[in-house]
Amino acid sequence: MLCIRRTLADGRLHGLVSGLGAATADAVYGCIAAFGVTFLSAVLVQQQFWLRLIGGAFLLFLGVRTILAKPKNQSHNDKKLGLARAYVSTFLLTLTNPVTILSFAAVFAGLGLGASRGDYGAAGLLVLSVFMGSTAWWLILSGAVSFLRSKVTTRVLLWINRISGIIILAFGVIAIVSVAL
Repeated sequence: MLCIRRTLADGRLHGLVSGLGAATADAVYGCIAAFGVTFLSAVLVQQQFWLRLIGGAFLLFLGVRTILAKPKNQSHNDKKLGLARAYVSTFLLTLTNPVTILSFAAVFAGLGLGASRGDYGAAGLLVLSVFMGSTAWWLILSGAVSFLRSKVTTRVLLWINRISGIIILAFGVIAIVSVAL
């Protein structure tokens, strides 16, 4: 949702850079799973309370900000600063999801992949493949949404902001409620 909203509001590059933040976080977790860094994996799982709480709070903040966002034209300088923020915010948001590391570890273990046999070249290639696959997905998504961008009016974009914000808020509430469970 965030990538789609950013593509519609700020253009294809913002959507793609947001997706690259998520792809980079996927690659980080892929490294942890593929190279068998069990200590770091265990720490992330042990700290999932704080990760969920912080991630949920960030989603709440992002949801409110998205709901209140007014469609506008930005200057070139604003977009340059916004690209770094788009990348970092999506990267951090994806990293605060400890389920991602568990998913990668489960898939890699289920397929018998990783560096448990000391094949670090294969593990590195696997991580690169995860990053490239994720990047391809974000490139396709931001490109497709960008194609439709010219057909989206300011009024429609305002409603997209509101709906996206509500969905992001809901994920934030779910993350924070899951802490209590």
